[in-house]
Amino acid sequence: MTATEPPSRPAGPGEDRRRRKARQTRDALAAAALELILERGLAGTTVEAIAERADVTRRTFSRYFTGKEDAALDFVRGDGERINALLRARPAGEAPLSAYRRAVRGWLSDQDNPASHLRPDMRRLLVLVDREPDLFAAYQRIRVDAQEESARIIADRLGIADDERDVRPAVVVDAAAGVLTAALRLWARGTAGHAADAAELASLVERAYDALATEAATAVAESTTEE
Repeated sequence: MTATEPPSRPAGPGEDRRRRKARQTRDALAAAALELILERGLAGTTVEAIAERADVTRRTFSRYFTGKEDAALDFVRGDGERINALLRARPAGEAPLSAYRRAVRGWLSDQDNPASHLRPDMRRLLVLVDREPDLFAAYQRIRVDAQEESARIIADRLGIADDERDVRPAVVVDAAAGVLTAALRLWARGTAGHAADAAELASLVERAYDALATEAATAVAESTTEE
């Protein structure tokens, strides 16, 4: 803290209430966007309809989101934030790839802040993401933002000052996040009932990371043999 910076102070009760209210409004808009897009399709859903279903004004919508795609995918953004928070909390001695994998495992098993795939119809939304270019573009932007933050966290863990010259943070994160994305896509295309969703996805993610580890080990062994 510099001499010119005021000391930090805990949020008062009024500020806490405002934050809760803002969070509730944001979640209501995100839920309304998700519901309407699945009911009417992306083209048939307007920002005005989302605001009306959430019982807020069009102006209020604009305080939280840039568009209907951004709103419908807000729960996915929250997943990235929670994974990164868990990644920051992993023990310093863990290898970066293991730390990311365990952060994902913690996210999937978190009962206090359930992952978005536990929401009704999230599987249908992920399928729609692959079919709607505008949704896909918004989804990719959210992924990139989360992965850039993950790379910064990994760089800090490795003590890397210049992550543009050292490729390790980007490589680890792109590989680890890519595995999760692949598992989510396979899960979304499945046909298992909703009751099995949580265990089904968690198992699929573990198998996907095991496959990455096996393939990486095989590639290293083959590279060593060629030398």
